[in-house]
Amino acid sequence: MDQDARIDHDARVLTPGERDVPTGAAALAKGLYLLDVIGEYPSPPRFKDLQAATKLPKGTLARMLNTLVLFRLVRHEDSDNTYRLGHRLFELAHRVWESFDLRGAAAPVLERLADETRETVAVCAIDNGEVLYIDQRSRGGAFGFRIEIGRRAPLHCTAGGKALLAFAAPHEQRALLDGLKLERFSERTITDEGALVADLALSRARGYAISLAEHVPGVSSVAAPVFDHTGKAVAALGVYGPSSRLSNDRLHVTGRDLMAAARQISGNVGASQLNITSYVRPGRAADADVECVLPWGAHLAEGPVWSARDQRLYWVDILAPAVYRFDPATRANEEVVMPRLVSAVAPRHDGGLVALTQDGLEAFDFASGRLTRLVDPEADIPDNRFNDGKCDARGRMWAGTMRLDASRAAGALYVIRPDLSWQRADAGFTVANGLDWSPDGKTLYFADSAGGIYAYDFDVDRGTVGARRIFASVDKDEGRPDGLAVDAEGYVWCAIWDGWCVRRYAPDGSLDREVRLPVPRPTSVAFGGSDLKTLFITSARIRLPSRVLTDAPFSGGLFALPVDVPGLPAHAFAG
Repeated sequence: MDQDARIDHDARVLTPGERDVPTGAAALAKGLYLLDVIGEYPSPPRFKDLQAATKLPKGTLARMLNTLVLFRLVRHEDSDNTYRLGHRLFELAHRVWESFDLRGAAAPVLERLADETRETVAVCAIDNGEVLYIDQRSRGGAFGFRIEIGRRAPLHCTAGGKALLAFAAPHEQRALLDGLKLERFSERTITDEGALVADLALSRARGYAISLAEHVPGVSSVAAPVFDHTGKAVAALGVYGPSSRLSNDRLHVTGRDLMAAARQISGNVGASQLNITSYVRPGRAADADVECVLPWGAHLAEGPVWSARDQRLYWVDILAPAVYRFDPATRANEEVVMPRLVSAVAPRHDGGLVALTQDGLEAFDFASGRLTRLVDPEADIPDNRFNDGKCDARGRMWAGTMRLDASRAAGALYVIRPDLSWQRADAGFTVANGLDWSPDGKTLYFADSAGGIYAYDFDVDRGTVGARRIFASVDKDEGRPDGLAVDAEGYVWCAIWDGWCVRRYAPDGSLDREVRLPVPRPTSVAFGGSDLKTLFITSARIRLPSRVLTDAPFSGGLFALPVDVPGLPAHAFAG
Protein backbone atom coordinates (compact mmCIF):
# COMPACT_ATOMS: atom_id res chain seq x y z
CA MET A 1 0.00 0.00 0.00
CA ASP A 2 1.23 3.54 -0.70
CA GLN A 3 2.77 5.78 1.90
CA ASP A 4 -0.27 8.01 2.49
CA ALA A 5 -2.26 5.06 3.86
CA ARG A 6 0.04 4.60 6.85
CA ILE A 7 -0.76 6.03 10.29
CA ASP A 8 0.75 5.81 13.70
CA HIS A 9 -0.18 2.83 15.86
CA ASP A 10 -1.88 4.98 18.54
CA ALA A 11 -5.06 5.03 16.44
CA ARG A 12 -5.70 1.44 17.64
CA VAL A 13 -7.34 0.37 14.35
CA LEU A 14 -5.78 -1.53 11.47
CA THR A 15 -4.55 0.55 8.55
CA PRO A 16 -5.49 -0.44 5.00
CA GLY A 17 -1.87 -1.52 4.64
CA GLU A 18 -2.30 -3.97 7.52
CA ARG A 19 -5.39 -5.57 5.99
CA ASP A 20 -5.82 -7.81 2.99
CA VAL A 21 -7.36 -5.27 0.58
CA PRO A 22 -8.48 -6.65 -2.80
CA THR A 23 -6.92 -5.16 -5.89
CA GLY A 24 -8.77 -2.05 -7.05
CA ALA A 25 -10.40 -1.39 -3.66
CA ALA A 26 -7.70 0.84 -2.16
CA ALA A 27 -9.81 4.01 -2.20
CA LEU A 28 -12.76 2.21 -0.60
CA ALA A 29 -10.44 0.76 2.05
CA LYS A 30 -9.15 4.23 2.89
CA GLY A 31 -12.68 5.56 3.27
CA LEU A 32 -13.73 2.73 5.55
CA TYR A 33 -10.52 3.13 7.49
CA LEU A 34 -11.27 6.82 7.96
CA LEU A 35 -14.66 5.87 9.43
CA ASP A 36 -12.82 3.62 11.89
CA VAL A 37 -10.52 6.46 12.92
CA ILE A 38 -13.41 8.88 13.48
CA GLY A 39 -15.35 6.27 15.44
CA GLU A 40 -12.39 5.30 17.63
CA TYR A 41 -11.21 8.85 18.32
CA PRO A 42 -11.65 9.70 22.04
CA SER A 43 -13.51 12.95 21.20
CA PRO A 44 -14.94 14.34 17.94
CA PRO A 45 -11.81 15.11 15.84
CA ARG A 46 -11.05 18.21 13.80
CA PHE A 47 -9.55 18.08 10.33
CA LYS A 48 -6.02 18.55 11.67
CA ASP A 49 -6.56 15.67 14.12
CA LEU A 50 -7.56 13.34 11.30
CA GLN A 51 -4.65 14.45 9.16
CA ALA A 52 -2.24 13.76 12.03
CA ALA A 53 -3.81 10.38 12.75
CA THR A 54 -4.00 9.13 9.15
CA LYS A 55 -0.99 10.91 7.57
CA LEU A 56 -3.18 11.39 4.47
CA PRO A 57 -2.37 14.34 2.22
CA LYS A 58 -4.58 17.34 2.91
CA GLY A 59 -6.32 17.21 -0.48
CA THR A 60 -6.94 13.46 -0.30
CA LEU A 61 -8.36 13.71 3.20
CA ALA A 62 -10.63 16.62 2.25
CA ARG A 63 -12.03 14.76 -0.76
CA MET A 64 -12.67 11.63 1.29
CA LEU A 65 -14.41 13.55 4.07
CA ASN A 66 -16.57 15.46 1.61
CA THR A 67 -17.62 12.19 -0.04
CA LEU A 68 -18.43 10.55 3.31
CA VAL A 69 -20.46 13.63 4.32
CA LEU A 70 -22.31 13.51 0.99
CA PHE A 71 -23.39 9.92 1.70
CA ARG A 72 -24.30 10.83 5.32
CA LEU A 73 -21.74 8.38 6.70
CA VAL A 74 -19.96 11.31 8.39
CA ARG A 75 -21.37 14.64 9.54
CA HIS A 76 -19.52 17.91 9.98
CA GLU A 77 -20.40 20.05 13.00
CA ASP A 78 -20.07 23.72 12.05
CA SER A 79 -20.29 24.85 15.69
CA ASP A 80 -16.93 23.36 16.67
CA ASN A 81 -15.57 22.31 13.24
CA THR A 82 -15.44 18.61 14.15
CA TYR A 83 -16.36 15.38 12.37
CA ARG A 84 -18.63 12.65 13.75
CA LEU A 85 -20.15 9.42 12.50
CA GLY A 86 -23.23 10.15 10.43
CA HIS A 87 -26.85 9.21 10.92
CA ARG A 88 -26.79 6.90 7.92
CA LEU A 89 -24.73 4.44 9.98
CA PHE A 90 -27.47 4.30 12.60
CA GLU A 91 -30.07 3.68 9.90
CA LEU A 92 -27.98 0.83 8.55
CA ALA A 93 -27.49 -0.55 12.06
CA HIS A 94 -31.25 -0.69 12.50
CA ARG A 95 -31.55 -2.65 9.27
CA VAL A 96 -28.92 -5.10 10.51
CA TRP A 97 -31.02 -5.73 13.62
CA GLU A 98 -34.21 -6.00 11.61
CA SER A 99 -32.64 -8.90 9.75
CA PHE A 100 -30.88 -10.27 12.84
CA ASP A 101 -30.98 -14.08 12.83
CA LEU A 102 -31.81 -14.81 16.46
CA ARG A 103 -31.85 -18.56 15.95
CA GLY A 104 -28.47 -18.49 14.24
CA ALA A 105 -26.93 -16.34 16.96
CA ALA A 106 -28.40 -18.48 19.73
CA ALA A 107 -27.59 -21.91 18.28
CA PRO A 108 -24.05 -22.37 19.66
CA VAL A 109 -25.12 -21.03 23.06
CA LEU A 110 -28.08 -23.43 23.16
CA GLU A 111 -25.80 -26.36 22.37
CA ARG A 112 -23.32 -25.41 25.09
CA LEU A 113 -25.93 -24.78 27.78
CA ALA A 114 -27.79 -27.99 26.97
CA ASP A 115 -24.56 -29.96 27.35
CA GLU A 116 -23.70 -28.19 30.62
CA THR A 117 -27.12 -28.35 32.28
CA ARG A 118 -28.31 -31.68 30.82
CA GLU A 119 -31.77 -30.14 30.60
CA THR A 120 -33.86 -28.46 27.89
CA VAL A 121 -32.68 -25.01 26.83
CA ALA A 122 -34.94 -22.80 24.72
CA VAL A 123 -35.22 -19.32 23.23
CA CYS A 124 -38.61 -17.64 23.17
CA ALA A 125 -40.15 -14.30 22.20
CA ILE A 126 -43.49 -12.56 22.66
CA ASP A 127 -46.01 -13.08 19.88
CA ASN A 128 -49.65 -12.00 20.14
CA GLY A 129 -49.46 -11.71 23.93
CA GLU A 130 -48.02 -15.20 24.37
CA VAL A 131 -44.64 -16.88 24.57
CA LEU A 132 -43.54 -18.39 21.25
CA TYR A 133 -40.64 -20.88 21.43
CA ILE A 134 -38.25 -20.18 18.55
CA ASP A 135 -35.57 -22.81 19.08
CA GLN A 136 -34.52 -25.43 21.63
CA ARG A 137 -31.99 -28.09 22.52
CA SER A 138 -32.75 -30.94 24.89
CA ARG A 139 -30.44 -33.14 26.94
CA GLY A 140 -32.96 -34.00 29.64
CA GLY A 141 -33.35 -37.64 28.69
CA ALA A 142 -36.51 -39.68 29.10
CA PHE A 143 -37.47 -37.82 32.29
CA GLY A 144 -36.70 -34.34 30.96
CA PHE A 145 -39.14 -31.69 29.80
CA ARG A 146 -39.36 -31.26 26.03
CA ILE A 147 -40.46 -28.11 24.21
CA GLU A 148 -41.48 -28.17 20.55
CA ILE A 149 -40.36 -25.32 18.33
CA GLY A 150 -43.41 -23.19 17.54
CA ARG A 151 -45.16 -24.08 20.79
CA ARG A 152 -46.96 -21.28 22.59
CA ALA A 153 -47.29 -20.72 26.34
CA PRO A 154 -48.69 -18.04 28.67
CA LEU A 155 -46.58 -15.08 29.71
CA HIS A 156 -47.51 -14.83 33.38
CA CYS A 157 -46.38 -18.26 34.61
CA THR A 158 -43.42 -19.27 32.44
CA ALA A 159 -39.86 -18.15 33.17
CA GLY A 160 -39.35 -16.88 29.63
CA GLY A 161 -42.62 -14.98 29.66
CA LYS A 162 -41.92 -13.39 33.03
CA ALA A 163 -38.41 -12.38 31.95
CA LEU A 164 -39.83 -10.60 28.90
CA LEU A 165 -42.59 -8.96 30.94
CA ALA A 166 -40.13 -7.86 33.63
CA PHE A 167 -37.81 -6.13 31.17
CA ALA A 168 -40.49 -4.54 29.02
CA ALA A 169 -40.80 -0.75 29.11
CA PRO A 170 -43.44 0.35 31.67
CA HIS A 171 -46.04 1.26 29.05
CA GLU A 172 -45.43 -1.98 27.14
CA GLN A 173 -45.64 -4.03 30.34
CA ARG A 174 -48.90 -2.30 31.24
CA ALA A 175 -50.38 -3.06 27.82
CA LEU A 176 -49.34 -6.71 28.05
CA LEU A 177 -50.73 -7.08 31.57
CA ASP A 178 -54.03 -5.51 30.50
CA GLY A 179 -54.32 -8.13 27.78
CA LEU A 180 -53.48 -11.11 30.00
CA LYS A 181 -55.93 -13.59 31.38
CA LEU A 182 -54.26 -14.73 34.60
CA GLU A 183 -55.36 -18.31 34.20
CA ARG A 184 -54.40 -20.86 36.86
CA PHE A 185 -52.37 -23.82 35.60
CA SER A 186 -51.15 -25.20 38.93
CA GLU A 187 -51.50 -24.44 42.61
CA ARG A 188 -48.36 -22.27 42.30
CA THR A 189 -49.60 -20.09 39.45
CA ILE A 190 -49.70 -16.38 40.33
CA THR A 191 -53.18 -15.16 39.44
CA ASP A 192 -53.21 -11.87 41.40
CA GLU A 193 -51.95 -8.97 39.31
CA GLY A 194 -50.41 -7.17 42.28
CA ALA A 195 -48.44 -10.27 43.26
CA LEU A 196 -47.36 -10.75 39.64
CA VAL A 197 -46.13 -7.15 39.36
CA ALA A 198 -44.13 -7.62 42.58
CA ASP A 199 -42.62 -10.84 41.17
CA LEU A 200 -41.70 -9.03 37.93
CA ALA A 201 -39.92 -6.33 39.93
CA LEU A 202 -37.90 -9.03 41.69
CA SER A 203 -37.03 -10.58 38.32
CA ARG A 204 -35.86 -7.26 36.93
CA ALA A 205 -33.78 -6.47 39.99
CA ARG A 206 -31.93 -9.81 39.96
CA GLY A 207 -31.67 -10.06 36.15
CA TYR A 208 -33.59 -13.31 35.55
CA ALA A 209 -37.04 -14.82 36.15
CA ILE A 210 -38.04 -18.07 37.79
CA SER A 211 -41.09 -20.30 37.49
CA LEU A 212 -41.45 -22.82 40.30
CA ALA A 213 -43.88 -25.28 38.66
CA GLU A 214 -46.25 -22.39 37.92
CA HIS A 215 -47.15 -23.52 34.40
CA VAL A 216 -46.69 -27.29 34.28
CA PRO A 217 -46.86 -29.14 37.63
CA GLY A 218 -43.51 -30.68 38.47
CA VAL A 219 -41.60 -28.56 35.92
CA SER A 220 -39.51 -25.52 36.90
CA SER A 221 -37.61 -23.06 34.75
CA VAL A 222 -35.39 -20.00 34.78
CA ALA A 223 -34.83 -17.46 32.00
CA ALA A 224 -32.84 -14.30 31.27
CA PRO A 225 -33.59 -11.61 28.66
CA VAL A 226 -31.76 -11.17 25.37
CA PHE A 227 -31.43 -7.49 24.45
CA ASP A 228 -31.11 -5.81 21.07
CA HIS A 229 -28.84 -2.85 20.29
CA THR A 230 -31.35 -0.38 21.76
CA GLY A 231 -31.53 -2.18 25.11
CA LYS A 232 -34.95 -3.69 24.39
CA ALA A 233 -35.61 -7.26 25.55
CA VAL A 234 -36.45 -9.07 22.31
CA ALA A 235 -36.19 -12.68 23.50
CA ALA A 236 -35.52 -14.80 26.55
CA LEU A 237 -33.11 -17.68 27.04
CA GLY A 238 -34.34 -20.33 29.47
CA VAL A 239 -33.57 -23.69 31.05
CA TYR A 240 -36.50 -26.05 31.72
CA GLY A 241 -36.63 -29.33 33.60
CA PRO A 242 -38.14 -31.43 36.40
CA SER A 243 -38.45 -29.60 39.71
CA SER A 244 -36.76 -32.57 41.36
CA ARG A 245 -33.58 -31.67 39.46
CA LEU A 246 -34.03 -27.89 39.20
CA SER A 247 -34.15 -27.01 42.87
CA ASN A 248 -34.59 -23.41 43.97
CA ASP A 249 -30.85 -23.07 44.63
CA ARG A 250 -29.92 -24.57 41.28
CA LEU A 251 -32.36 -22.27 39.48
CA HIS A 252 -30.68 -19.20 40.96
CA VAL A 253 -27.19 -20.45 40.10
CA THR A 254 -28.34 -21.27 36.56
CA GLY A 255 -30.01 -17.87 36.28
CA ARG A 256 -26.73 -16.10 36.90
CA ASP A 257 -25.05 -18.19 34.18
CA LEU A 258 -27.95 -17.54 31.80
CA MET A 259 -27.45 -13.78 32.07
CA ALA A 260 -23.95 -14.07 30.66
CA ALA A 261 -25.11 -16.49 27.96
CA ALA A 262 -27.98 -14.21 26.93
CA ARG A 263 -25.59 -11.27 26.58
CA GLN A 264 -23.37 -13.45 24.42
CA ILE A 265 -26.28 -14.08 22.04
CA SER A 266 -27.06 -10.43 21.47
CA GLY A 267 -23.57 -9.02 21.84
CA ASN A 268 -25.00 -6.72 24.50
CA VAL A 269 -22.52 -5.87 27.23
CA GLY A 270 -25.29 -5.71 29.84
CA ALA A 271 -26.92 -2.79 31.57
CA SER A 272 -26.25 -3.34 35.22
CA GLN A 273 -23.60 -1.10 36.72
CA LEU A 274 -23.17 -3.57 39.54
CA ASN A 275 -22.15 -6.50 37.42
CA ILE A 276 -18.43 -5.83 37.12
CA THR A 277 -16.20 -8.86 36.92
CA SER A 278 -13.53 -8.54 39.58
CA TYR A 279 -14.26 -12.05 40.79
CA VAL A 280 -10.66 -13.16 41.22
CA ARG A 281 -9.88 -13.76 44.87
CA PRO A 282 -7.17 -11.36 46.08
CA GLY A 283 -3.78 -12.80 46.85
CA ARG A 284 -4.16 -12.10 50.56
CA ALA A 285 -6.38 -14.48 52.53
CA ALA A 286 -9.39 -13.31 54.53
CA ASP A 287 -8.53 -11.69 57.86
CA ALA A 288 -8.56 -14.18 60.73
CA ASP A 289 -10.82 -11.98 62.88
CA VAL A 290 -13.67 -12.17 60.35
CA GLU A 291 -16.23 -14.87 61.23
CA CYS A 292 -19.25 -16.04 59.26
CA VAL A 293 -21.81 -16.04 62.07
CA LEU A 294 -24.70 -16.96 59.77
CA PRO A 295 -24.07 -18.92 56.54
CA TRP A 296 -27.45 -18.00 55.07
CA GLY A 297 -26.87 -17.83 51.29
CA ALA A 298 -28.93 -14.67 50.76
CA HIS A 299 -29.38 -13.41 47.21
CA LEU A 300 -28.80 -9.75 48.12
CA ALA A 301 -28.47 -9.18 51.86
CA GLU A 302 -28.59 -5.50 52.79
CA GLY A 303 -29.69 -2.88 55.32
CA PRO A 304 -28.27 -4.22 58.60
CA VAL A 305 -29.34 -2.15 61.63
CA TRP A 306 -28.79 -2.85 65.32
CA SER A 307 -31.77 -2.49 67.64
CA ALA A 308 -30.63 -1.49 71.13
CA ARG A 309 -34.17 -2.14 72.34
CA ASP A 310 -34.25 -5.75 71.08
CA GLN A 311 -30.49 -6.43 71.22
CA ARG A 312 -30.91 -7.95 67.78
CA LEU A 313 -29.64 -7.22 64.30
CA TYR A 314 -32.32 -6.61 61.68
CA TRP A 315 -31.35 -7.12 58.05
CA VAL A 316 -33.03 -7.84 54.72
CA ASP A 317 -32.62 -9.96 51.61
CA ILE A 318 -33.89 -7.62 48.91
CA LEU A 319 -34.51 -10.39 46.39
CA ALA A 320 -35.96 -13.11 48.63
CA PRO A 321 -37.69 -10.78 49.64
CA ALA A 322 -37.54 -11.08 53.43
CA VAL A 323 -36.70 -9.29 56.67
CA TYR A 324 -34.64 -11.07 59.32
CA ARG A 325 -33.89 -10.64 63.02
CA PHE A 326 -30.59 -12.13 64.13
CA ASP A 327 -29.64 -12.88 67.75
CA PRO A 328 -25.82 -12.90 68.10
CA ALA A 329 -26.03 -14.71 71.45
CA THR A 330 -27.91 -17.75 70.14
CA ARG A 331 -27.29 -17.24 66.42
CA ALA A 332 -30.98 -17.76 65.80
CA ASN A 333 -32.27 -15.97 62.70
CA GLU A 334 -36.01 -15.25 62.50
CA GLU A 335 -37.51 -14.68 59.06
CA VAL A 336 -40.53 -12.77 57.74
CA VAL A 337 -41.22 -13.31 54.03
CA MET A 338 -42.31 -10.07 52.37
CA PRO A 339 -44.84 -9.59 49.57
CA ARG A 340 -42.63 -7.14 47.66
CA LEU A 341 -39.07 -5.86 47.37
CA VAL A 342 -37.69 -4.59 50.67
CA SER A 343 -34.32 -2.85 50.88
CA ALA A 344 -33.92 -1.58 54.46
CA VAL A 345 -35.64 -1.33 57.83
CA ALA A 346 -35.24 1.12 60.72
CA PRO A 347 -36.60 1.25 64.27
CA ARG A 348 -39.65 3.42 64.89
CA HIS A 349 -39.70 5.82 67.83
CA ASP A 350 -42.96 4.49 69.26
CA GLY A 351 -42.12 0.83 68.64
CA GLY A 352 -42.04 -1.43 65.66
CA LEU A 353 -40.18 -0.72 62.45
CA VAL A 354 -40.44 1.13 59.19
CA ALA A 355 -39.39 -0.51 55.93
CA LEU A 356 -38.25 0.85 52.58
CA THR A 357 -39.94 -1.15 49.83
CA GLN A 358 -40.70 -0.78 46.15
CA ASP A 359 -43.81 1.09 47.32
CA GLY A 360 -41.91 3.66 49.37
CA LEU A 361 -41.81 3.96 53.18
CA GLU A 362 -44.10 1.57 55.06
CA ALA A 363 -44.78 0.79 58.69
CA PHE A 364 -43.76 -2.80 59.44
CA ASP A 365 -44.68 -5.13 62.28
CA PHE A 366 -42.17 -7.95 62.51
CA ALA A 367 -44.39 -10.22 64.63
CA SER A 368 -47.28 -10.23 62.16
CA GLY A 369 -45.42 -9.32 58.97
CA ARG A 370 -47.97 -6.61 58.30
CA LEU A 371 -47.02 -3.65 56.10
CA THR A 372 -48.90 -0.34 56.19
CA ARG A 373 -48.11 2.15 53.45
CA LEU A 374 -47.04 5.59 54.63
CA VAL A 375 -45.63 7.59 51.71
CA ASP A 376 -44.02 6.99 48.31
CA PRO A 377 -42.03 9.91 46.85
CA GLU A 378 -41.57 8.05 43.57
CA ALA A 379 -45.03 6.60 43.05
CA ASP A 380 -44.92 7.92 39.49
CA ILE A 381 -41.63 6.16 38.62
CA PRO A 382 -42.45 2.42 38.36
CA ASP A 383 -38.96 1.51 37.12
CA ASN A 384 -37.35 2.74 40.36
CA ARG A 385 -37.10 1.32 43.85
CA PHE A 386 -35.72 2.49 47.18
CA ASN A 387 -32.37 1.09 48.24
CA ASP A 388 -30.51 1.99 51.43
CA GLY A 389 -31.79 4.36 54.12
CA LYS A 390 -31.17 5.61 57.68
CA CYS A 391 -32.63 8.11 60.12
CA ASP A 392 -30.93 11.29 61.28
CA ALA A 393 -30.79 12.58 64.87
CA ARG A 394 -34.19 14.30 64.47
CA GLY A 395 -35.89 11.13 63.31
CA ARG A 396 -36.10 11.97 59.61
CA MET A 397 -35.65 9.10 57.14
CA TRP A 398 -32.99 9.66 54.48
CA ALA A 399 -33.05 7.18 51.61
CA GLY A 400 -31.82 6.77 48.06
CA THR A 401 -33.55 5.32 45.03
CA MET A 402 -32.29 3.54 41.93
CA ARG A 403 -33.59 1.99 38.75
CA LEU A 404 -34.64 -1.64 39.22
CA ASP A 405 -31.93 -2.89 36.88
CA ALA A 406 -29.38 -0.17 37.74
CA SER A 407 -29.12 0.64 34.04
CA ARG A 408 -28.88 4.44 34.27
CA ALA A 409 -28.59 7.35 36.66
CA ALA A 410 -32.27 7.61 37.53
CA GLY A 411 -31.94 7.62 41.32
CA ALA A 412 -32.28 10.38 43.88
CA LEU A 413 -31.70 11.09 47.57
CA TYR A 414 -34.83 11.87 49.60
CA VAL A 415 -35.62 13.05 53.09
CA ILE A 416 -38.95 11.89 54.57
CA ARG A 417 -39.97 13.91 57.62
CA PRO A 418 -41.92 12.57 60.62
CA ASP A 419 -45.11 14.25 59.29
CA LEU A 420 -44.57 12.20 56.07
CA SER A 421 -43.82 15.25 53.96
CA TRP A 422 -40.77 14.70 51.80
CA GLN A 423 -38.20 16.48 49.67
CA ARG A 424 -35.75 15.43 46.98
CA ALA A 425 -32.35 16.47 48.33
CA ASP A 426 -30.17 15.46 45.36
CA ALA A 427 -30.43 13.46 42.14
CA GLY A 428 -28.47 11.78 39.36
CA PHE A 429 -27.44 8.55 41.10
CA THR A 430 -27.14 5.13 39.49
CA VAL A 431 -26.92 2.86 42.53
CA ALA A 432 -27.84 4.92 45.60
CA ASN A 433 -26.35 3.11 48.55
CA GLY A 434 -25.03 3.46 52.11
CA LEU A 435 -25.36 6.62 54.17
CA ASP A 436 -24.52 7.81 57.68
CA TRP A 437 -23.50 10.91 59.61
CA SER A 438 -20.33 12.11 61.31
CA PRO A 439 -20.39 11.97 65.13
CA ASP A 440 -21.10 15.72 65.34
CA GLY A 441 -23.93 15.40 62.80
CA LYS A 442 -22.47 18.05 60.54
CA THR A 443 -21.52 15.78 57.63
CA LEU A 444 -23.69 13.32 55.72
CA TYR A 445 -21.87 10.56 53.86
CA PHE A 446 -23.65 8.92 50.93
CA ALA A 447 -22.41 6.30 48.43
CA ASP A 448 -23.32 5.83 44.80
CA SER A 449 -21.83 2.49 43.78
CA ALA A 450 -21.40 3.75 40.22
CA GLY A 451 -19.64 6.91 41.40
CA GLY A 452 -18.00 7.04 44.80
CA ILE A 453 -18.55 8.04 48.40
CA TYR A 454 -19.85 11.59 48.66
CA ALA A 455 -20.04 14.02 51.56
CA TYR A 456 -22.47 16.87 52.22
CA ASP A 457 -22.47 19.58 54.84
CA PHE A 458 -25.52 18.75 56.96
CA ASP A 459 -27.84 21.03 58.94
CA VAL A 460 -29.47 18.76 61.51
CA ASP A 461 -31.96 21.40 62.67
CA ARG A 462 -33.28 22.20 59.21
CA GLY A 463 -32.72 18.76 57.74
CA THR A 464 -30.92 20.07 54.65
CA VAL A 465 -27.68 19.31 52.82
CA GLY A 466 -25.11 21.51 51.11
CA ALA A 467 -23.30 20.87 47.86
CA ARG A 468 -22.15 17.35 47.06
CA ARG A 469 -18.44 16.67 47.12
CA ILE A 470 -16.27 13.57 46.70
CA PHE A 471 -15.17 12.06 50.00
CA ALA A 472 -13.44 8.91 48.72
CA SER A 473 -13.13 7.12 45.39
CA VAL A 474 -12.70 3.42 44.67
CA ASP A 475 -10.88 2.31 41.54
CA LYS A 476 -13.31 0.22 39.45
CA ASP A 477 -10.75 -2.57 39.23
CA GLU A 478 -10.89 -2.80 43.04
CA GLY A 479 -14.69 -2.90 43.39
CA ARG A 480 -17.55 -0.48 44.13
CA PRO A 481 -18.53 1.32 47.35
CA ASP A 482 -21.70 -0.09 48.89
CA GLY A 483 -23.22 0.22 52.38
CA LEU A 484 -21.41 2.23 55.03
CA ALA A 485 -21.40 3.16 58.74
CA VAL A 486 -19.48 5.72 60.80
CA ASP A 487 -17.70 4.89 64.06
CA ALA A 488 -17.30 7.04 67.18
CA GLU A 489 -14.03 8.50 65.92
CA GLY A 490 -15.66 9.69 62.71
CA TYR A 491 -14.06 7.04 60.50
CA VAL A 492 -16.21 5.69 57.66
CA TRP A 493 -16.46 1.91 57.24
CA CYS A 494 -17.61 0.87 53.76
CA ALA A 495 -18.37 -2.51 52.17
CA ILE A 496 -16.59 -2.83 48.80
CA TRP A 497 -18.79 -4.76 46.36
CA ASP A 498 -16.69 -7.07 44.15
CA GLY A 499 -13.70 -6.09 46.25
CA TRP A 500 -13.61 -8.96 48.78
CA CYS A 501 -13.19 -6.44 51.59
CA VAL A 502 -14.47 -3.65 53.80
CA ARG A 503 -12.49 -0.44 54.14
CA ARG A 504 -12.12 2.15 56.89
CA TYR A 505 -11.61 5.72 55.72
CA ALA A 506 -10.30 8.55 57.87
CA PRO A 507 -12.37 11.75 58.17
CA ASP A 508 -10.17 13.33 55.48
CA GLY A 509 -11.05 10.53 53.02
CA SER A 510 -7.71 8.71 53.16
CA LEU A 511 -7.71 4.92 53.44
CA ASP A 512 -6.95 3.86 57.02
CA ARG A 513 -7.53 0.09 56.96
CA GLU A 514 -8.70 -2.72 54.71
CA VAL A 515 -10.21 -5.94 56.07
CA ARG A 516 -10.21 -8.90 53.68
CA LEU A 517 -13.28 -11.15 53.48
CA PRO A 518 -13.85 -14.67 52.13
CA VAL A 519 -16.60 -13.42 49.76
CA PRO A 520 -16.42 -11.06 46.76
CA ARG A 521 -19.61 -9.10 47.35
CA PRO A 522 -19.99 -7.57 50.81
CA THR A 523 -22.97 -5.25 50.68
CA SER A 524 -23.29 -3.28 53.92
CA VAL A 525 -22.05 -2.83 57.47
CA ALA A 526 -23.56 -1.97 60.86
CA PHE A 527 -22.19 -1.71 64.38
CA GLY A 528 -23.92 -3.90 66.94
CA GLY A 529 -23.62 -5.74 70.21
CA SER A 530 -24.19 -4.26 73.65
CA ASP A 531 -21.03 -2.13 73.32
CA LEU A 532 -21.39 -1.46 69.55
CA LYS A 533 -17.96 -3.01 69.02
CA THR A 534 -19.02 -5.69 66.57
CA LEU A 535 -19.09 -4.77 62.90
CA PHE A 536 -21.74 -6.89 61.17
CA ILE A 537 -21.23 -7.35 57.43
CA THR A 538 -23.89 -8.53 54.99
CA SER A 539 -23.05 -10.07 51.61
CA ALA A 540 -24.62 -11.22 48.33
CA ARG A 541 -24.48 -14.07 45.86
CA ILE A 542 -26.58 -12.37 43.16
CA ARG A 543 -25.16 -12.78 39.64
CA LEU A 544 -22.09 -14.67 40.81
CA PRO A 545 -21.38 -17.57 38.43
CA SER A 546 -21.15 -21.08 39.83
CA ARG A 547 -17.35 -21.18 39.56
CA VAL A 548 -17.11 -18.17 41.90
CA LEU A 549 -19.59 -19.64 44.38
CA THR A 550 -17.44 -22.76 44.51
CA ASP A 551 -14.52 -20.57 45.59
CA ALA A 552 -16.65 -18.41 47.91
CA PRO A 553 -19.34 -20.71 49.37
CA PHE A 554 -20.24 -18.28 52.20
CA SER A 555 -21.45 -15.65 49.74
CA GLY A 556 -24.79 -14.37 51.00
CA GLY A 557 -23.80 -15.00 54.60
CA LEU A 558 -23.65 -12.65 57.59
CA PHE A 559 -20.19 -11.90 59.00
CA ALA A 560 -18.92 -10.32 62.21
CA LEU A 561 -15.69 -8.45 62.93
CA PRO A 562 -14.64 -7.30 66.42
CA VAL A 563 -13.41 -3.68 66.38
CA ASP A 564 -11.68 -1.45 68.92
CA VAL A 565 -13.67 1.72 68.23
CA PRO A 566 -17.44 1.44 68.79
CA GLY A 567 -20.01 2.57 66.29
CA LEU A 568 -22.77 5.13 66.69
CA PRO A 569 -26.27 4.10 67.81
CA ALA A 570 -28.97 3.94 65.15
CA HIS A 571 -31.65 6.63 65.26
CA ALA A 572 -35.35 5.79 65.09
CA PHE A 573 -37.93 7.21 62.69
CA ALA A 574 -39.99 9.78 64.58
CA GLY A 575 -43.12 9.44 62.47
